[in-house]
Amino acid sequence: MALEHADVLRAAHLARLGLDDDEAAHYLDDLGRILAMVDQLQTLDTEGVAPLAHPLETTQQLRVDEITETDQRDRFQRCAPAVEQGLYLVPRVVE
Repeated sequence: MALEHADVLRAAHLARLGLDDDEAAHYLDDLGRILAMVDQLQTLDTEGVAPLAHPLETTQQLRVDEITETDQRDRFQRCAPAVEQGLYLVPRVVE
């Protein structure tokens, strides 16, 4: 796919980026190399290759789901300015 200077300026406009002609020329070169790499990747034979969620064959180590701290809600609510039925009362912010 051939990318032109006008394409870069249009993409910059859609992205609300202010590019001058020198910057657009720089991005034209960069985007051209990126598109060439994508074209090269599309020529590869991927038949029989299963998609991966992660490139490494690892599993997430999970901790044991157990209680590690005691319930201190009553202690914290004693020093709160306003509490009602176990909830912290705060001033209204949105009218």
